[in-house]
Amino acid sequence: MPEQWSEGEYGWLYGEDPAKKPPVTKGGSDLPPPNLPPPGGAGRGKPPSSPRPPTRGGSNARKWRRIIGIVGLAWVVFLVAVPIWAWGKVDKVDAEPGGTRPADQPGTTYLLVGSDSRRGLTAEQRKELTTGNAAGARTDTILLLHTGAGPKLLMSIPRDSLVAIPGHGTTKINAAYACGGPKLLVKTIENNTGIRIDDYVEVGFGGLVNVVDSVGGITICPKSDLKDKDSGLNVKKGCQNADGKTALAYSRARHVYATQDIQRVQSQREVLGSIASKVRSPWTVLNPFRYKSVAGGAASSLQIGQNVGPFALLRFALALSSAMGGNGLNCTVPLRDFAVTWDPVRAPKMFRYIKDDRTADIGSLCTKDGLPKH
Repeated sequence: MPEQWSEGEYGWLYGEDPAKKPPVTKGGSDLPPPNLPPPGGAGRGKPPSSPRPPTRGGSNARKWRRIIGIVGLAWVVFLVAVPIWAWGKVDKVDAEPGGTRPADQPGTTYLLVGSDSRRGLTAEQRKELTTGNAAGARTDTILLLHTGAGPKLLMSIPRDSLVAIPGHGTTKINAAYACGGPKLLVKTIENNTGIRIDDYVEVGFGGLVNVVDSVGGITICPKSDLKDKDSGLNVKKGCQNADGKTALAYSRARHVYATQDIQRVQSQREVLGSIASKVRSPWTVLNPFRYKSVAGGAASSLQIGQNVGPFALLRFALALSSAMGGNGLNCTVPLRDFAVTWDPVRAPKMFRYIKDDRTADIGSLCTKDGLPKH
């Protein structure tokens, strides 16, 4: 090996035989000649590069993004499919009365009826729920829900209210449903209040029980021990979790109260409020089993007017939930006495505010028991 080219200098850089390289002249620099391209011609002054091995992290991230996207799409499809499936279980009923009706009014007023219909209940269920075997159907619950420019309003009409029923004289308002079904009930309410009913929604015994059980029960707060053989109610004083059977009995019981029907309508709104609180919880949507159970349970005993579409029913559900929230109004129709006689001054005034969509002006007319504040 020549003296000018010693091992460990520059031969390794070129990958060539050092003996074939030109000798370094004496007195010259020990550095390589300037501007020489690196081996392989990769570029001046840059060491050779080797291909970067593929990273597994990027591949895993893409895989997880695909999985999340597929799961998200499936979830959206499920959220849409369940209401469509439940809609197919809803029954339609003709609730449009004939003859002269009030003109269209601002806002929307729903008639919500809780009937004692045993439709869909087996003999064993009727016995367990203490519903009896009555062939006909009556209205244990009658509520008007108004939504518009002002606060949402939910107003109970006691079923023992004495009113004029077309073709049947003056008698208890629940006789209207028993004698002529939804049409006569709507006609009776419109004639006696002047409020136009836009949409009709009816829930039977089974629907209430199914919804309460599907959300894991609701909270009720009786102010005393209550035991009623007619409804099957047997609860202790104080707030407690109630299953569907107990909630139904609690909303039906009246003989355990001194004020009977006046207290019962308050219990019914308490049950509705507790259901609304549970249903609007995010867990109802996040839990697929609960989501499907709530939708199916509500639809199983639901009857709606023929003009009520799926979006109208959704708006009703949202309005009901809002009315039962902190910003809504929960009232009983203004009463003159414990005999559930409508107040001849306060009741028409309240009806006028509803007709004119001025629920914000109702004020002291709205009381839980319908009686005036003292």
